[in-house]
Amino acid sequence: MEKTVLIVEDERAIVEILKFNLGREGYKTLEALDGEEGLRLAREADPDLILLDVMLPKMNGFDICSTLRAEGSTVPIIMLTAREEETDKVFGLETGADDYMTKPFSMRELMARVKANIRRRSLSYAEKPAPDGAVLEAAGLVINPETYLVTKNGAPVDLTQKEYDLLVYLMRERGKVFSREDLMQKVWNYAYFGDMRTVDVTVRRLREKIEDDPGKPEYILTRRGVGYYFAG
Repeated sequence: MEKTVLIVEDERAIVEILKFNLGREGYKTLEALDGEEGLRLAREADPDLILLDVMLPKMNGFDICSTLRAEGSTVPIIMLTAREEETDKVFGLETGADDYMTKPFSMRELMARVKANIRRRSLSYAEKPAPDGAVLEAAGLVINPETYLVTKNGAPVDLTQKEYDLLVYLMRERGKVFSREDLMQKVWNYAYFGDMRTVDVTVRRLREKIEDDPGKPEYILTRRGVGYYFAG
């Protein structure tokens, strides 16, 4: 089935370049030149991935991303930004973006990230059945891979696709410590090492949703100088 990428970008020249390269890779595209139109299309068209500029007329990319996540959308979002400040990049991830690229960017690298994120949504590690087909459980935390339902003490937990994939991966490999590089390859499906802050921010967001006290986690722990592991 043809996959659809929504481009939300106010620079027409960049839109046309993205359309051309995405089309060459076999993707259908939708385009919005301002934030309000981008949010409308994201809600109505249910794209497979969104390329989202930060600086937009009418509504900025951060607000679009946080609004979609608040509404329960798990669509992969790659933010495109000309901003170099570290705080802006981290803020984009904290609003729920799965990844970001700073302009000017390599088109080849962007296409690789688009492919990786769409593939992850279409056939993620989380969709592969557990060895015994069982529901994953740990101290009140329950994941049903068939329904994608995550609950804690019986209450549903809303996770983005990446948060879900990361949690399932760590739970299935509980006790094993993974470096940030390992997780970028296994969960983000990148053949190269991306920005490790992507992993750190996703872990932080996940802890805020599943831990009683994110500052003193009981499920996802850090092995200092090595990486993360599931201990629940």
